Amino acid sequence: MSFPLLTATAVLPAIGAIATAAVPAAQRTAAKWLALLVSLGTLALAITVLVRFDPGGDRYQLTESHSWIADFGVRYELGVDGIAVALIALTALLVPFIILAGWHDADPLETGSKRWRPTQGFFALILAVEAMVIISFEATDVFLFYIFFEAMLIPMYFLIGGFGDRAHEHGEKVASTQRSYAAVKFLLYNLVGGLIMLAAVIGLYVVAGNFSLQEIAEARANGTLDMATNTERWLFLGFFFAFAVKAPLWPLHTWLPNAMGEATAPVAVLITAVVDKVGTFAMLRFCLQLFPEASKWATPAILVLALISIVYGALLAVGQRDMKRLIAYASISHFGFIIMGIFAMTSQGQSGATLYMVNHGISTAALMLVAGFLISRRGSRLIADYGGVQKVAPVLAGTFLIGGLATLSLPGLAPFVSEFLVLVGTFTRYPVIGIIATFGIVLAALYVLVLYQRTMTGPVKPEVSAMPDLRVRELVVVAPLVALLLFLGVYPKPLTDIVNPAVQQTMSDVHKKDPQPEVEAAK
Repeated sequence: MSFPLLTATAVLPAIGAIATAAVPAAQRTAAKWLALLVSLGTLALAITVLVRFDPGGDRYQLTESHSWIADFGVRYELGVDGIAVALIALTALLVPFIILAGWHDADPLETGSKRWRPTQGFFALILAVEAMVIISFEATDVFLFYIFFEAMLIPMYFLIGGFGDRAHEHGEKVASTQRSYAAVKFLLYNLVGGLIMLAAVIGLYVVAGNFSLQEIAEARANGTLDMATNTERWLFLGFFFAFAVKAPLWPLHTWLPNAMGEATAPVAVLITAVVDKVGTFAMLRFCLQLFPEASKWATPAILVLALISIVYGALLAVGQRDMKRLIAYASISHFGFIIMGIFAMTSQGQSGATLYMVNHGISTAALMLVAGFLISRRGSRLIADYGGVQKVAPVLAGTFLIGGLATLSLPGLAPFVSEFLVLVGTFTRYPVIGIIATFGIVLAALYVLVLYQRTMTGPVKPEVSAMPDLRVRELVVVAPLVALLLFLGVYPKPLTDIVNPAVQQTMSDVHKKDPQPEVEAAK
């Protein structure tokens, strides 16, 4: 038997989570280093997956298949296409930076406090989330995917509710209440979506007789499995609802600003740059592949919801007083672009959406982590409490600017390529939707530049006059992210070469071809 590389990539952080949690209470530093080393080992395995994946080969590679619950047709089946490989690499890349950025986030509270934070638990939960996200990207058995799609909610609930941001304008008591509210809201929204999906998963089994994504998709393609139109549409809606909550898509988005606002900055990155990508990825892998006709039927409504997300999220970001909530609403707008690209049903749109998932993860991580470093120095999330930071901490201000410019998709930075492809792919089939969506770009420039102006320029406020610049650990976190934004901004080909074959196969699943440009006959 060949080495089970995909299993190892998911199991290593799971074992690391258990080992980190078992470190004695007094050995907090050892727990941190153990978690970091495990995350780096997972990154090495993810790079091995990336190297061994052949973009021109079979659709699903490095496959593993074992009987699990034979009586119900449930198998332990793993396999990756180009889209999954890119997102596994993104997850494995970001987690070491998340751990480094949150190095002191779960340390004991101020001297003299009787309350202690279980440092080991914080880092163990991060590794547990990483393991569940990676296996969600790898699973080709629908039931196996569902288990981990839901299971990741539990460690995320404790990360949000138990390790929230210490910077709160109304004190620790109110902050604790807000954290609890955000954690419960996150859990309830996603549990409701998951329960609806469970009903759809059971319905799919009743219709298809098994849970294998590849077998069901092949049966749909060759005509041996013919779903009734209404059945397919109901099953599609059950799956899509759960993914739209996770993504999140308007109007199912309201849990995200609360969760990102109350979580620590590294956990906020884990939410929006890692966990939420499972929702958009699953739309491509499961909705379009299992229910192609229903996907086309629902496309107009989904595009309208995505367009609302783009404009609504950007408008609310403009009016935010809280720095972290501004980034959260910006992410809602960006997820609107991703979903619009997926359901534009063009190769440019879906390639752009996949690139957007990766590039949004990198740019949001850069911006949110630098914002977290800023907040930890000042002790406030309010934009009005800052001013003149670039004069006292120029490196911090410079990296904050680069993260912000990437968020507004400045040409030369990675998100520009993906946003451009999404808009081009949408315009070729739905020109009105594409034109209106460009309004989100204008608003992004507004909220990013205003944020930078209010926090970094102008007179130096007394509260920030002694603010230190980025430390070595923080530079180690931010510098590689900035380098990636620049590299993928000017040379996205390594990423597009991986994802484009998978996008073409998805287009084939839904029996769609790119619209041919209208060319006037030569006179």
